[in-house]
Amino acid sequence: MTLIVRDLRAADPADAEAFADVRRRALPFLVGTAESLLHDATLAPPEAHHQHLVAEADGEVIGTAQLSIAHDSPVPGQGDINVYVHPAHLRRGAGALLARTAEERLAAVGARRLLSWVLDTPENRGFAERRGYTPSRSAHFLRLDLAHGSLPPSHSPPEDVELRTAADFADDPRPLFDLDAETTADEPGDVEAELDDYEHWVEEIYRHPLLDRALSTVVVVDGTPAAFTAVRTDGRDRYFTAMTGTARAFRGRGLAKLAKNDSLHRARAAGYAEAFTGNDAGNGPMLAVNKWFGYEVCATEVRYVREIG
Repeated sequence: MTLIVRDLRAADPADAEAFADVRRRALPFLVGTAESLLHDATLAPPEAHHQHLVAEADGEVIGTAQLSIAHDSPVPGQGDINVYVHPAHLRRGAGALLARTAEERLAAVGARRLLSWVLDTPENRGFAERRGYTPSRSAHFLRLDLAHGSLPPSHSPPEDVELRTAADFADDPRPLFDLDAETTADEPGDVEAELDDYEHWVEEIYRHPLLDRALSTVVVVDGTPAAFTAVRTDGRDRYFTAMTGTARAFRGRGLAKLAKNDSLHRARAAGYAEAFTGNDAGNGPMLAVNKWFGYEVCATEVRYVREIG
């Protein structure tokens, strides 16, 4: 077997599709397409040093890695690495070669701290720990059976509340940017993130090919966007809640539930069979909301950290 690691050929649609296929098989609870992969690769700012690598065995793509510098964090030098191998090609050295190559590239552009999500299995945890990483926080993936499960009934919102969609803000998405920036700042995590570039946010997030603006619900209170749920879909049967948040001034009113319930009902009517989401293990309020809807944990990831400088 000849095993090599190389850069993704962004100009080759077949290469992008092979990358996306490995990710779908390794992480069946995430939503991803070749189009979204190329979108991310194209729009990443230079300071992020965003790269996609593939492991190729005898001409077949069997593993992938994404790496970048957290350019939107106020703390410099924090690198992200996520390595995944096709389940049918484990224990062939692809993961180790991808990880080593990614670590070397990030160190070369100034990374001093490396962070990686690892599926919570003995094999994956052992792989990270042998490379000098230590565990920090964890996060859960949750699944809801939209085709056969039950949802809370839909209710009309209060008089001062209006349910809209992200698509309704196409002419001026600035209010959604402001809401996303505030809620993102309050998200738990190892790396603080700041959304401060509106134009980049429009291109990278609002116009992302996976963002289903028609199924992403925005709760507007007295004319002000107060809560939202941002949804990604794959155009097939997968629905993933990428973010749900409520502005600080409107918390405690059940608006996040209102947004999610509206979106889930409309997703089921549109024919989506499964709904997935992810929550930090320490985010008790959102875990409670999702369990109230009937979501169940289907996998867990652990954030591993390695100091290199």
